[in-house]
Amino acid sequence: MTARESALRTARRGQAITALALAGLAGVYVRALAFTPVERLQGPAQKIYYVHVPVAIYALAAFAVTGLLSIAYLWLRDERIDRAAEASAEVGVVFSVVMLISGPLWGKPVWGTWWAWDARLTSTLFIFLLFVGYLIMRGAIVEVDQRARFSAVLGILGLALVPFIHLTVYLFRTIHPQPILFKPSAPSLPGVMLTTILLSLGVFTLLYVGFTTQRYAVASLRALREEELLSDA
Repeated sequence: MTARESALRTARRGQAITALALAGLAGVYVRALAFTPVERLQGPAQKIYYVHVPVAIYALAAFAVTGLLSIAYLWLRDERIDRAAEASAEVGVVFSVVMLISGPLWGKPVWGTWWAWDARLTSTLFIFLLFVGYLIMRGAIVEVDQRARFSAVLGILGLALVPFIHLTVYLFRTIHPQPILFKPSAPSLPGVMLTTILLSLGVFTLLYVGFTTQRYAVASLRALREEELLSDA
């Protein structure tokens, strides 16, 4: 099997996983809207929880994966690792957009404001902008090794921010609630709500894998095309 055929096969595999995940997401939201009870204090707005929390978790997880792969790239100097880091960063940025939209939509009816410049929200916006810069820089640098090295530095900086963002609700005064699902003792959710959020987390796991697999395949095909152009030149 040639490298191009392998990349196309990887892309098809990612598409299949993504299609399965999107079908699962539709099912999760039917369950959330029709079969999961309305939260007593927050009302219907709380239903956004079943998208906002999983997408926030996987946005930060995607950035953490980029950081870990960046460390691996600086050690091994394997271009495949750099492409995987880029793919994860792109998915993290997409998930972050959903997170930054769904959060204010949930926060407005519950907090009375779309946005607050507290530690959790501000640091989340900062890591999003950091990885937007990461992607812009990758598009601006032509030389492959230099692009990968500079990107790895930014990826590692992003990795350092991830645990800080998680701890902000413990370290600072903030209107953002403390974790309910990943609290130190145990999840404080009724059984039906807990099942729905766990199903949503499973779906977003598949979405992350599907999106990242497809994006890695695209990056591999682009690298092959660049090699062909250099060879022709």
